[in-house]
Amino acid sequence: MKFAGRLPGRLSGATRRTGADARARPGARFAPGGTPAQELDLLLIWSALGLLLIGLVMVYSASIATAEGSRFTGYQSHYFLMRHAVFLAIGIGLGLVSFRLPMARWQQLAPALFVAGVVLLIVVLIPGVGREVNGAQRWLSLGPVNLQPSELMKIFAALYAADYTVRKLDVMGSFIRGFLPMMVVILFVGFLLLSEPDFGAFVVITVVAFGVLFLGGVNVKVFVLLAVAAVIGFMILIWTSPYRRDRIFGFMDPWQDAFGKGYQLSHSLIAFGRGEWFGVGLGGSVEKLFYLPEAHTDFLLAVIAEELGFVGVMVVVALFAVLVHRAFIVGREAIRLEHYFSGLVAQGIGLWIGVQSFINMGVNMGLLPTKGLTLPLMSFGGSGIVANCVGLGILLRVDWENRQLMRGGRG
Repeated sequence: MKFAGRLPGRLSGATRRTGADARARPGARFAPGGTPAQELDLLLIWSALGLLLIGLVMVYSASIATAEGSRFTGYQSHYFLMRHAVFLAIGIGLGLVSFRLPMARWQQLAPALFVAGVVLLIVVLIPGVGREVNGAQRWLSLGPVNLQPSELMKIFAALYAADYTVRKLDVMGSFIRGFLPMMVVILFVGFLLLSEPDFGAFVVITVVAFGVLFLGGVNVKVFVLLAVAAVIGFMILIWTSPYRRDRIFGFMDPWQDAFGKGYQLSHSLIAFGRGEWFGVGLGGSVEKLFYLPEAHTDFLLAVIAEELGFVGVMVVVALFAVLVHRAFIVGREAIRLEHYFSGLVAQGIGLWIGVQSFINMGVNMGLLPTKGLTLPLMSFGGSGIVANCVGLGILLRVDWENRQLMRGGRG
């Protein structure tokens, strides 16, 4: 599929770097009096707030039984709710800080942030430094909280890929000069992620990085060849890894081993079945009572399906669809105003949220093999929520600068 908003083949160096001299073009939408209808995209804001608030309520509902039955939480039913609320407050605070930072500054910081993310991915693999949970070494312990570098790397990858594409736009048609350096970098990041292992994050980051390159005008033939090679590579990774292969077989027929390989998926499907059209009622889920593992993280949508039914799931899907659609609209508008870095970042964030939410929903519904990916903006997890909020802050900044340009300002 060819997304709207791909960049033109060649741009002048100054415009390609910052687009600082761009101004509104004839036909820009203005409200009476010569100003945009509003300072920010209200659909974008309300869809994001809706997902955050629904997530807060459903994390509490899905985690009550786990919190009450664990000595780790002090048997406090509100343990995960309070932590999620704190992470959400921190995330919104950092999102506001991100919004205050001009996109030109984000472009300057993009390479340094990407390098910092790579360093964190290396540090987390050091024995005794990275924290291991359920056989995966993905976290850095920072006192009362754990940092998951792969979550931060998603936003860093979107920023870096956008900056790289704008800098290399004149040679994006060349495999060796334009495409190969980025491929080597992403493969190195993938090696670090697979060493944790975090296959889900690797998939998301790969799609975001190369999706931005495609939107930026990379040679289509090269992109198709890469897509074919990526599919073959992922198949090899799955086949050569016993636990990934088991997940595939469990996904194909979860009922064959419902108490083993297919345990999570079978109980997720039971939750969807019990919910029917309107659900059993908020707080009424049975599957969250120690049947469905990771109910408040990876399988939050299954609890939503059981308690709020098909209608509740469709509301969540619709909110994600609106959010991703508006992200691409914001990106396309930035590109139209010749702010190419901003436009690619906005569309990269849209790709990130869209791909990750699609994978998580597909896993919950049995359409995709089980992956350790949370539902963006909704699932419990400090690093994920903070990264999502920072991404939203940057996305809103792009939108705000677009509207300032349409006013005739500097953005």
